[in-house]
Amino acid sequence: MTLPVTLSAARSGARWVPFLLVAAFAGATVARGQAPSGGAGLKSAPGPYGVKVIKDELVRMRDGVRLATDIYLPTRNDNVLPGRHPTVMTRSPYNKEARGTEQLGRFYASHGYAFVAQDVRGRFKSEGTWIRFVNDPEDGYDTDQWLRRQPWSNGKFAMTGCSYVGGTQHVMGLTQPAVEGFATSIPEDATSNMGIAEMRNFGAFELRIVNWIFTNGPASARVQHPELAPVLDEMTAKRREYMKLLPIRKGTTPLKLIPEYEDWIIQAMQAGRANDPFWRMNRIREEYGPHSDADKYKDVPLYLVGGWYDSKPGHTTGNYMAISKRVKGPIYLIIGPWIHCQHQQDRHGQVSFGNEAAIDQLAYNLEWYDHWLMGKDNRIGKEDPFKTTVRLFVPGTGDESKDADGLKNHGGYWRNENEWPLARTRYTNYYLQADGSLSTSAPAAANSHTTYDFDPRDPVPTIGGNISSAEGIMLQGAWDQKCGSHIWNCQDPIPLSHRNDVLVFQTEPLAEDVEVTGELKVKLWATSSALDTDFTAKLIDVHPPYPDFPGGFDQIITDGIIRARFRDSLFEEKLMEPGKIYEFTLTLYPTSNVFKKGHQIRVDVSSSNYPRFDVNPNTGEPLAQHRRMVVATNTIYHDQEHPSHIVLPIIPAASGGARR
Repeated sequence: MTLPVTLSAARSGARWVPFLLVAAFAGATVARGQAPSGGAGLKSAPGPYGVKVIKDELVRMRDGVRLATDIYLPTRNDNVLPGRHPTVMTRSPYNKEARGTEQLGRFYASHGYAFVAQDVRGRFKSEGTWIRFVNDPEDGYDTDQWLRRQPWSNGKFAMTGCSYVGGTQHVMGLTQPAVEGFATSIPEDATSNMGIAEMRNFGAFELRIVNWIFTNGPASARVQHPELAPVLDEMTAKRREYMKLLPIRKGTTPLKLIPEYEDWIIQAMQAGRANDPFWRMNRIREEYGPHSDADKYKDVPLYLVGGWYDSKPGHTTGNYMAISKRVKGPIYLIIGPWIHCQHQQDRHGQVSFGNEAAIDQLAYNLEWYDHWLMGKDNRIGKEDPFKTTVRLFVPGTGDESKDADGLKNHGGYWRNENEWPLARTRYTNYYLQADGSLSTSAPAAANSHTTYDFDPRDPVPTIGGNISSAEGIMLQGAWDQKCGSHIWNCQDPIPLSHRNDVLVFQTEPLAEDVEVTGELKVKLWATSSALDTDFTAKLIDVHPPYPDFPGGFDQIITDGIIRARFRDSLFEEKLMEPGKIYEFTLTLYPTSNVFKKGHQIRVDVSSSNYPRFDVNPNTGEPLAQHRRMVVATNTIYHDQEHPSHIVLPIIPAASGGARR
């Protein structure tokens, strides 16, 4: 989730959204000042037209609430270009007057489009009360009705934007009756499936959402109620301390001054079941079964954009699989090695993926809209990067040297595919062994297990991974799994593998390169002394010592969690019987990585990953209502009867596909 662009938000650390949009507009220059070549020559230069801006038009919804809307129109010789034009629209909670949004408006208008930027209900200059996505189906539909009445509109529009703004695109696609003018969309790292692996993550709660409430709720409230700014600024600055003292209880924090945000976060943290009505918006993934709304998606061309280190790659791929079965589209999918909404960058965390990794997202989008809204015969469906419907970046083929900025060159390359998951995948079990090894051979022991204590007062720190809304609480992307001064909750330079509550299982050094690309699962057989606890897993690429990294490097690739009470179903809670062996399935985020010859594949198993996820108190109390914490003694089994393992999607080297 991206953050709004306001002075107050900047004080709280929300600095990268304007950079995202500015970089996209300016040609997506990467950190070294080099133009990324991943865009295959596309350049997001301004078009031939001038721009007229109409500010703060109040568009009336069916219930009388008015939404603040800015309009950008193409001009020639200071006169609005005659005729009716297709529209590019963004519906956002992040302030339509943000510098980056204004630049987007001017960019698209300069290319002959009308551009509409609208504050969603209850945010910044729009009237009404904000409730995340609840009013957006009706508000989006009513905005379409307004748009089609405008003399400059041809009645057709595309949507654009990342994160929450991508989520409003999915809302538009799922709205019933179908939104007539909705013609195409590019949901980037889009919010969806909020009850499965988005906000509620297989039972656990992602604390980035609490961070969002403590930073983004005040950002809008400061504009609407400036007298609250001092106390809200203080709350935002101290959000780590508030997170240490969870749960949030109504009326006990400064959130009570912005009650719609307080009510929302309390309900979100208490709504555990994935089919809870609270999570009813944007339910697309097939795991929802009869609760999925994928059948409602309007049949329009979609271009789904995701990142391996984003907080939502499982939804990017899951939505692709669900929607592409139901509509003609066409549906395109592109996934790079990116963190959240940073597609124009080639370095994320402590790692560089090479100049090819960065794309000119804005130029990609323009070519897509030109094809589907302007009818231009361009590269869509013909040439890279649009030649095939699936395009993946495969990381891990660099020389692991240190670049001028001190980052490790993990490298990688783009590859065209025709489906997801890849049909040639060989799903291979790698079993946890009693001696800490990880092997394709099933365990031979008759009774083998490892026991550890999980103390919720001392959770395993988060160091990189699949994260967004991380400002001030987490680091995003590819990081060595070692504490240090850059990690606020583990300052000493000690590797996480040294902790007694982290179980490490790793292969021998690989005899050849192993590509892992696809969806991942971990199967665990485990017991606990508690009525409820969590089990976590991380997939790690263990780099041997290199000349530039003599201590090696334990690079996180992906991770996942399961809350024990949801082990049988995400739709029903069942506490455990202490000491009884249960089977758990952890769904890790999909990924791609080449584990090179001499590297090791590692799986870390534990019961916490904080502040990536909320910490289970192990008491079995109702979610986000606990008053106590207890130490859980947890046991992982790895024997003949209970062969705990990770299922890796191995791509055979002989048919790995050409690099493009």
